[in-house]
Amino acid sequence: MRVHYLQHVFFEGLGFIEPWLKENKHSITSTKFFEDSYTIPNIEDIDALIVMGGEMGVYDDNKYSWLNEEKIFIGTCISAGKKVLGICLGAQLMAVCLGANIFTAKNKEIGWFCVSPTKECKKVPWIYDLFKDKPIVFHWHGDKFEIPYNRSFSFLSSDANDNQAFYYSKNVIGLQFHLEVTEETMELMLQNAGHELQELNYIQAERKIKNGLENIETCNKIMGKILTNWLE
Repeated sequence: MRVHYLQHVFFEGLGFIEPWLKENKHSITSTKFFEDSYTIPNIEDIDALIVMGGEMGVYDDNKYSWLNEEKIFIGTCISAGKKVLGICLGAQLMAVCLGANIFTAKNKEIGWFCVSPTKECKKVPWIYDLFKDKPIVFHWHGDKFEIPYNRSFSFLSSDANDNQAFYYSKNVIGLQFHLEVTEETMELMLQNAGHELQELNYIQAERKIKNGLENIETCNKIMGKILTNWLE
């Protein structure tokens, strides 16, 4: 598969996804919006799109001139039947393209917290199997997406917030959290967004986040299985 990804900030790249794609013989191209020379491909040249996270909001078009262009591209890819996977901000951008709204989350979540499957999650057995044991995953977000209308449904929630993931179709899936996390990408996020670590109920201290490295392996295993089912 020809997999293209959209990256918004230098410290939120593919993480675990990159070596997985290479090991499974997929080709990788990218658009890095933080670079002046970014280019967006023709949709005919890609089979799948991954939209990464970032510190900006989906409605910050006045601050980031490329945001509207990006949303048009994501929407076009979905309409054309391309495979589209969104992570954090990426999932929020996808939700907007599907007609949903984005709101400030009830609780800002940063750190290691479990996610639980919803009743509707059982509609897609392979996803339910991945999350039935309520795995601990890595969160870093302050906004949340509304579930897109029509055929979409929420398949995960956490103690802090509902709507942790949405399923639009086998090709189109949005995740609010970071299963692609590696020790390196987690450290980059702490270095570049550590000012967000406030003393709130669902924001862990840096030390506690670093103590959660044991959860990375589980996150990556789940990510690999999602990629396998999404790209097959």
